[in-house]
Amino acid sequence: MGTVAGIIFSGLHDKSIGELTRKRTIAAVPFACKYRLIDFALSNMVNANIDNINVITHYNYHSLMDHIGSGKDWDLARRSGGIKLLPPFINAHANPTNFLYSSRLEALQSVAHSLDFKEPYVVLSDCDVICNLNLGKMIDEHIKSGAHMTACVHTVDTLNYNTSTGVVYSADDKGNITGLELYNPSLTGKRELSMSIMIMKTSYLHEILLEATAHSYTSFLKDIIAAHIGKRKFRIFKHKGYFARITSFADYFSLSMDLSRNKRNRYNLLHQKERPILTKIRNSPPTKYNDGCFVKDSLIADGCVIDGIVENSVIFRGVKIGKNSVVKNSILFQDTFTGENVYLNCALTDKNVVIRDDRVLSGHDTMPLYIEKGKMI
Repeated sequence: MGTVAGIIFSGLHDKSIGELTRKRTIAAVPFACKYRLIDFALSNMVNANIDNINVITHYNYHSLMDHIGSGKDWDLARRSGGIKLLPPFINAHANPTNFLYSSRLEALQSVAHSLDFKEPYVVLSDCDVICNLNLGKMIDEHIKSGAHMTACVHTVDTLNYNTSTGVVYSADDKGNITGLELYNPSLTGKRELSMSIMIMKTSYLHEILLEATAHSYTSFLKDIIAAHIGKRKFRIFKHKGYFARITSFADYFSLSMDLSRNKRNRYNLLHQKERPILTKIRNSPPTKYNDGCFVKDSLIADGCVIDGIVENSVIFRGVKIGKNSVVKNSILFQDTFTGENVYLNCALTDKNVVIRDDRVLSGHDTMPLYIEKGKMI
């Protein structure tokens, strides 16, 4: 038995990128050529030697189940512990609108019967945050401090950071949380933005759930964290590496484009030897670059065939780009096929899209064109 268990919320932010979550949960959304968004939360935990991980699902989680499988790609295929998917518990009093839960606290309450951990500590993480976190260091500092809860934060300069959502913590010189507020454009200076990753004592988690049930609380932030500041010992842990949060389809697109162009961010996120980002392994052949093709500033996965021009793009497994075709500033999901003389700019094609010869399709940086799964154009 380890010291820490893990809980991952797979579907809390599905509405943030509705275009990509019609048939999958946000945790299963593909990212950076070969990963899914859940891979970052999973890898952070596995790299911190957490081997008992519970994924709370919502709906549309078949793609997530297929991706995780037995958990062997994360060394989580175990008799004891390992990884478990926890669908919400539905009884005769289920919400008649079929909206299973809408908040972190409601999600925890929906699977409370499955959270009987033996580990004294538990890490909670969302799936809309992309980072390569030294979670082991955060756990060590939390245990040493004796705090009830430690929240991971990233220092942002409000002049250069734009977001429509988020929580900002205030802390004293010793790292103790003294207050919180929702992020808004009127904030100035450097602020400690919550990364939606926290660690707490397992006993405190059970205390929270009992209190929430007794008082019909629904908001983890308002009813628990904000209400307990000053009454419980809460601390912050500062993450200084790469950090991004996906709050919209435009966010997803711009972050993908940034990784294709920015080698430093790509290295800090994906190429830390001591903290690798793990994902489902597929035995694909190397990508074939045929005579006459041209590739620049792009991320290209295995199993592709490139006959045309690819610039500033993210190309997933099994994509085929035909002769004299040009793909710029675009994201092509798995098994997308483009014919000959195709021009794509600022576009995102979902899986199994076919674009026939001589098509010209273009969006804009601020409003990329989205082609849904399985479409033929």
